Amino acid sequence: MTGVDQARENLGARLRELRRDSGLDGRQLAALAGWNPPKVSKIEHGRQTPSENDIRVWCAHTNAELHIPDLIASVRNINAAYLEWKRLCASGHSRRQQQSVALEAKTELVRGYDPDVFQGLLQTPEYAAAVLQASIDLYQVLDDLEAAVAVRMKRQQVLRAGIHRFHFIVDERVLTTTVGNNQVMIGQLQRMLELIELPRLLFAVIPRYSEYRVPATNFLMYDRRLVHVETVTAELTITQPRELVLYERTFQTLAKQSVIGAAARALISSALDERLRQS
Repeated sequence: MTGVDQARENLGARLRELRRDSGLDGRQLAALAGWNPPKVSKIEHGRQTPSENDIRVWCAHTNAELHIPDLIASVRNINAAYLEWKRLCASGHSRRQQQSVALEAKTELVRGYDPDVFQGLLQTPEYAAAVLQASIDLYQVLDDLEAAVAVRMKRQQVLRAGIHRFHFIVDERVLTTTVGNNQVMIGQLQRMLELIELPRLLFAVIPRYSEYRVPATNFLMYDRRLVHVETVTAELTITQPRELVLYERTFQTLAKQSVIGAAARALISSALDERLRQS
């Protein structure tokens, strides 16, 4: 279940309590509102996000008008948190990259975990091109690959400028998963051996036989104010304090399982040596 799903369920539970407090059952509320009875059930069980007008109608019939501003704010947070990739990248991936530039510029500490690929700020142009091309092909959006790669490379200036700090964790299989081709991977692994020396970057690898500790997909944390999570269909923006606490706890658990410094360098070097043998 994503944070959006949980937020929708929480909103439904609040609306259910308001209905019960008013003495109405679901069918009675639906009749007063002019809705089909299943709509009330879907909203209350988090299977449908109510519109802002639905909130006003619900509160009018349950004598809960004082709750309208807070409930509408919850609806807007749910709608803002879920952005479909096809809509987000409809005008090209370069525009989405520009949004990341702005966000990273005002963040002191960027932390991220990815089980599949190196984070964008660490990618070579060739590796970035392979990752972005796969996304363009999947979502069938505007092909602005050259511009998107250029902006992603520009983003990387933040690694050496200002007061920014970075802590990135990947699974060991990221070192061995082929993105692009063997030569692309050789360049990327050589790049990592250079980046790992940067004073503001802490790069960590979770060894392949580590114990399962927490459920986690890829995510990026910007200070302690928001988290971006990428799913197959959408990018989620998490801002709820209680959810941010869980991501913080998850990252700390992953960090404890990871290796840094010489141990991380050894894993990268081993993967690079294997690639060089293959070539």
